[in-house]
Amino acid sequence: MRNRLREERLARGWSQGDLAERADASRQTINAIEADKYDPSLPLAYRLAALFELPVERLFFNPFVTGSGD
Repeated sequence: MRNRLREERLARGWSQGDLAERADASRQTINAIEADKYDPSLPLAYRLAALFELPVERLFFNPFVTGSGD
């Protein structure tokens, strides 16, 4: 799974620590998700999407599906 987490976070001027605190996660978890080394749990994915006011499908996407991640 790929994601737009870093782009959305930076667009808001948030550090990884800021996002982690808002999402009730660790900074290390945010770092691993952004690096595509860890896929978040479904509840965490929905919390993150809600923080960015995006549908979860816009924040996280399947790189093998044509047109995903546009």
